[in-house]
Amino acid sequence: MRGGRSRRSGPPGEPRLVAYLYLAPALLVFGAFALYPLGRTVQISLFDWDGLTLATWVGLGNYADVLQDEQLRGAFGHAAVLVVFWSLLPLLIGMVLASVLHRARVRGLGFFRTVVFLPQVVAMVVIAVAWRRLYAPEGLVNDVLRAVGLDGLARGWLGDYTFALPAVGLVGTWFETGLVTILLLAGMGKVPQELYEAARLDGAGRVREFLAVTLPSLRGEIAVALVLTIVAALKTFDLVYVTTSGGPGGSTTVPSYEVYRRAFELGEVGSAAAVGVTLTAAIFVVTVLVTRLVEQRDER
Repeated sequence: MRGGRSRRSGPPGEPRLVAYLYLAPALLVFGAFALYPLGRTVQISLFDWDGLTLATWVGLGNYADVLQDEQLRGAFGHAAVLVVFWSLLPLLIGMVLASVLHRARVRGLGFFRTVVFLPQVVAMVVIAVAWRRLYAPEGLVNDVLRAVGLDGLARGWLGDYTFALPAVGLVGTWFETGLVTILLLAGMGKVPQELYEAARLDGAGRVREFLAVTLPSLRGEIAVALVLTIVAALKTFDLVYVTTSGGPGGSTTVPSYEVYRRAFELGEVGSAAAVGVTLTAAIFVVTVLVTRLVEQRDER
């Protein structure tokens, strides 16, 4: 009887120690390949170091440079612009595409989903090489403009100070739209039809039905899409490296490219580590803010 009372008073299931044993392998891998490198990066960011000779302690000096260096501030500003192209535009376009594909119930819907999602399974380096050729002075984009009589708009898009960053951003829009569309389509498929029928009985039209039923039901999928695309925009490197290498004149440089340039071209490893830590902190803050915003709305 005493043993029975003791078993009922404790938590159900296996002892907590067993749960920790199950988690131990994953925690070890996470610690070895994520936490330890992050800790070493933070340590290096506190030194002035070229990667070869003895390092000199500078404390938070590298972080002060991140705030004072105009080129670095510009890199973070360019990353903010890319967030619009990589996250907000794909969300708007994906919402329209998902609504059309969900309502139209077209034949061969699986084919359209595959076509829309296709950019996600292609390596970014391949995409960057392909778009670099499309944007070239004699590329397809300019050929189309000349064919419709818009010769004045034809230019070397990736070499233009004004249009280089939007041109890179539009590649991100094309790349991320498929992922967002598939996420939203999956969310729309889970919305109970009774909600739509109730809205129609109340006299709701297509637009009000979308705003009152579809949009609130997709809150979780929208949060996931925003987190994935914003993180992708902030940490993008390969697309910028292959298409523009930060040019022309630093007009497309981004924080991750600055990490590479400072560490491997300029030999400023400590400064590169500070930029990397700052970028990691920015990604963490954005992720927490988006997640918290969705959770607070769910609690209401």
